[in-house]
Amino acid sequence: MDVSGKKALVFGGTSGIGLATTQQLVKLGAHVIALGRDESKATALPSSATFKQCDVRDRDALQSLFSESGPFDILVSAATGGSRAIGKFSDMDMDGYMASFDKLWGYANVVRYGLDHLSEHGCIVLVSGSPARRCGPGQVALSSVGGAVEALSRAVAKEISPRRINVMSPGLIDTPMVPLQGQERAAHYERLTGNNLIARAGTADECAQGVIFLIQNDFVTGTTLDVDGGILLS
Repeated sequence: MDVSGKKALVFGGTSGIGLATTQQLVKLGAHVIALGRDESKATALPSSATFKQCDVRDRDALQSLFSESGPFDILVSAATGGSRAIGKFSDMDMDGYMASFDKLWGYANVVRYGLDHLSEHGCIVLVSGSPARRCGPGQVALSSVGGAVEALSRAVAKEISPRRINVMSPGLIDTPMVPLQGQERAAHYERLTGNNLIARAGTADECAQGVIFLIQNDFVTGTTLDVDGGILLS
């Protein structure tokens, strides 16, 4: 796909991987609508991108937004959906575990209602995470949700051909989701990535490059692209 002149919707497009994806799509000439819950974050967007406020868990609002914004060629969701439960499953608050699946429900809503307005040869990219296939300590909820996202993509790919759907799976990425600053932040990432084949945190731009590959390569569908510094092998 030549994205120049194409219309793209990027959910979670005002921060982290979503923002980097928005920026790279704009540089490639796409007309981008970045969507998020917090309008204050829209100040980081490129001047040519459009911001629209939307919560992926609100199905009525989502359907209205798609009707107003369609048709479009590219649909990306990097929206987290809400809180994420961390810790041993044997000690886990089950309300927290269930709330972690807001990410899945959000993705499912985006795909389900977005398909009604996606062009004949359009594509969808979702963002999962390495815990889906390599669950570290305390990551049971993350692993469960990520595995469900990847299974959703594979199943939907069979139904929507020739339109495409894929998943980009990041490892540990340096994004604003981690509030630490300065040396404390550097030490945090060094501790968590010391055993990786590439012993550092990834960047949002590196992950966005993976998303762009999945958009541009018309021969890829129903797959998961790992941008993880080799964490699955560590």
